[in-house]
Amino acid sequence: MNQVEKILLVGDIGKAFLDKTIIERTYCDNVETISEAIEAIRNNSYSAIAIVISGLQSKLNSSIKVLRDNSNAKILLLAQMYEEPIAIRHVNSTYRDNPLVDDYVICPVEKDKFLALVFGTKTTNQDLQPAQRASEERREASDKLSARIRHLEKLATEDDLTGLKNRRYIMEFTRQIIEYAQKENGRVTLLMFDIDDFKQYNDLYGHGAGDEILKQAAKLIFRCCRPHDVVGRIGGDEFAVVFWDDPSILKTVIEQSKKNDRRSVDSAHPHEAMIIAQRFVSELEKAPAIIGNPGGTGLGPEGTGTLTISGGLASYPIDGKTVQELFEQADKALLEAKRSGKNRIYLVGKPQNE
Repeated sequence: MNQVEKILLVGDIGKAFLDKTIIERTYCDNVETISEAIEAIRNNSYSAIAIVISGLQSKLNSSIKVLRDNSNAKILLLAQMYEEPIAIRHVNSTYRDNPLVDDYVICPVEKDKFLALVFGTKTTNQDLQPAQRASEERREASDKLSARIRHLEKLATEDDLTGLKNRRYIMEFTRQIIEYAQKENGRVTLLMFDIDDFKQYNDLYGHGAGDEILKQAAKLIFRCCRPHDVVGRIGGDEFAVVFWDDPSILKTVIEQSKKNDRRSVDSAHPHEAMIIAQRFVSELEKAPAIIGNPGGTGLGPEGTGTLTISGGLASYPIDGKTVQELFEQADKALLEAKRSGKNRIYLVGKPQNE
């Protein structure tokens, strides 16, 4: 592989790759810091620069801009699951009328998969050199492989009906975010909810109407949540939302709590999550006209019906310190909400909307 196809890896690649032998390839250089990366691109030509987000959150935006100013290389972010909102935000940002970041990859990632994504699509504005033209067929094949990988990733992590994250993703994300919270004094709150008497909607209006209810409810809860919170469907009519602290704002929250001499980092999170959950309940009450019968006046073909949910909230570390404990406690709170008359949200044994 010639020089213009080299890759520059920035950061601790041990956090990014399942197979660390990627740096043994002659076309991969690895540096630890952004200043070292700038020096490297002055002396080499790279087709791609891959940045490990972990450890760079607070200065990531400015660092990428510096690299953009000094290189035409494709820039990718290597993100842990809980860092995906950060990656998406940067991919959707622009700099000097161009994308700030070209793409991102969820880690840990396999070496061959990463290389296929890197070389699958060429984004540099440089003209192809003669030596590169011979590799175009290989690039086209890689592009197809990259698209296939993306498709398989979607199947593995998304619910095909609602488009939300699936159970597998939610469980792994929660595990990672708890691990992150342990290190950074972060906060995590899990909301589990389901649709009250959902079976009756299916029986009365058919499974088509039931599916429409699930899709519309998914869109509504997604709109009510913050951009970095993770929403998923974990089975049937059961959903989960993971509320957590975006690394970019966690430092500010901690500093503010110290100034106020109180543990707002511990106390505010369930309250914030409850506000969002109650907003969802309120919006749901206003939305029966679109749920189950888009464009109509209510649920089902007859245009009648209402929709309510019951939910339970549990927080790390007060209610549970592992994924299993957090889900068990949230599920218990959900069952308490059901027993107490439905159409309500409970915070581990304590009613919050009465």
